[in-house]
Amino acid sequence: MNIVKIENLMKKFGDLIAVDNINLNIHEGEIYGLLGPNGAGKSTTINMMCGLLSMDKGQIKILDKDINKEAYYTKKNIGVVPQEIAIYEDLTAFENVSFFASLYGLKGKKLRESAMEALEFVGLNDKAKEFPKGFSGGMKRRLNIACAIAHKPKLIIMDEPTVGIDPQSRNHILQSVKKLNSMGCTIIYTTHYMEEVESVCTKIGIIDHGKVIAEGSKEELKSIVTDRNYTEVTVDFNLDINIDEIENINGVLEAKINENRIKIYSSKEINNLDKIILYFTSKGIEIKNIETKRPDLETVFLTLTGRKLRD
Repeated sequence: MNIVKIENLMKKFGDLIAVDNINLNIHEGEIYGLLGPNGAGKSTTINMMCGLLSMDKGQIKILDKDINKEAYYTKKNIGVVPQEIAIYEDLTAFENVSFFASLYGLKGKKLRESAMEALEFVGLNDKAKEFPKGFSGGMKRRLNIACAIAHKPKLIIMDEPTVGIDPQSRNHILQSVKKLNSMGCTIIYTTHYMEEVESVCTKIGIIDHGKVIAEGSKEELKSIVTDRNYTEVTVDFNLDINIDEIENINGVLEAKINENRIKIYSSKEINNLDKIILYFTSKGIEIKNIETKRPDLETVFLTLTGRKLRD
């Protein structure tokens, strides 16, 4: 069953085409990663799905219902976790969740039970009577999720839900995404962290310049990249490594440092492993480990868009 069906969706802002005839089918039970550089059209598409922005052309169906003709039904079955935290700091955690749940028609005992269930799900049931102004960023993000799920929507849209939070809260949210999915929720997930996509998404759509340029499972997308090798070199910590020098090695397309690991992307047509090793040994840098890996999603994204996900 299609939870979301988008056909020939288009949106202009003056002369700018923000969304250019997008077609998407998101099936029941998927965690769909919607990825794209800044300005690619993700947020515009999401805002049209939620009915916050009118479309210039096309059709969006949620649960087989046209969002323009069945607005109440479709909105009732969507939960939205916005990029910007949307909670009231002068209301308690319980009052926040209750308020948002009431907008979907919950009331009385059902409202109270649903609000507490949502708080328990995100691990904040012991904070129900506390005000969020004293919460950490991660706790506020989790409260944001509780506000979006209390009415038990069938579709949850999460727009960068882990921005600016600590690793523990981030891990809690990622586990929550998987658990919501196991409970029957279909999820649309946007993020600037490719490792999150690798961790939770079952299908991915990449948008650039308002168009869907690739779609598929993680393995299907990785198979697109056939012109690159990926080598990871592990060295000692705190060494002075010049990325520009590495990128000047014949065949190297890009190099990145993450703590003591250097990721090197090279043209598949050029065998330069010996030159990469020579660079480190000539600098007196001891190589702790070196391995060639399959292309990752970051490589796919960079190849297709020419930009990194965080750009």
